[in-house]
Amino acid sequence: MNKYQSIENFLIKFLQDEVQKAGFSKVVLGISGGVDSAVVAILAHKTFGDNLLGIMLPASTSSRASLEHASELCQKFGIKVEKIPVGPLVDTYFHDKKDASKLRIGNFSARMRMSVLYDISARENALVLGTGNKSEILLGYGTIFGDLACAINPIGGLYKSEIFEFAAYLGVPSSILSKAPSADLWEDQSDEGEFGFSYAQIDKVLYAHIEEGKDKEALLASGFEKELVEMALERIASNLFKGKLPTIADLSAVK
Repeated sequence: MNKYQSIENFLIKFLQDEVQKAGFSKVVLGISGGVDSAVVAILAHKTFGDNLLGIMLPASTSSRASLEHASELCQKFGIKVEKIPVGPLVDTYFHDKKDASKLRIGNFSARMRMSVLYDISARENALVLGTGNKSEILLGYGTIFGDLACAINPIGGLYKSEIFEFAAYLGVPSSILSKAPSADLWEDQSDEGEFGFSYAQIDKVLYAHIEEGKDKEALLASGFEKELVEMALERIASNLFKGKLPTIADLSAVK
């Protein structure tokens, strides 16, 4: 049994157990046309069959290819899917905010997608599955109450480089595997374009830092590029808050 067959078996059991423990039998997730949601969709379909509902949530700035790739995936694996555009919701809010940045609009779009997804989960009496990988989580590359929101995340322990290998093992269409990773928050946006480095480069630093415990000095001594190391470590430090539950004031000491 190879590495990814073992991971597949483990994650299917994980999904079964966690959904059952929560008292549910159905799950929903957003299917973006990207590799992360494709992997989760395949795993969830193997686990829950028609008790999985995929939702395509295009914004006005979403690329046509994203919808095409999401549809291709669902058709190949027989995944039930609905399309609910969030563009009108986003456009209505920003119609009089002409100075809004791409980042503001993109984050709002991500949160509108999750708002719709949670409403569908209430309609279906289903749990929302997350699609964030370990690289994104460590780097803080996600929107709080947007794509980071979920009840269960089966792939948060896999680096992006592993996601691509796992996706190939699962049979994700080549159209998805071959394109540049993107949150699809605005036109021509790409993850690696924003980082300035490829996931292959970043993941080597993340692995050495997280799994092997190497600090900045040790990473630099290992031959990693200074800009790459500083980018990764700064992102990890500045985005730690995204992985924490809201801090609640402890009033136990107040008389």
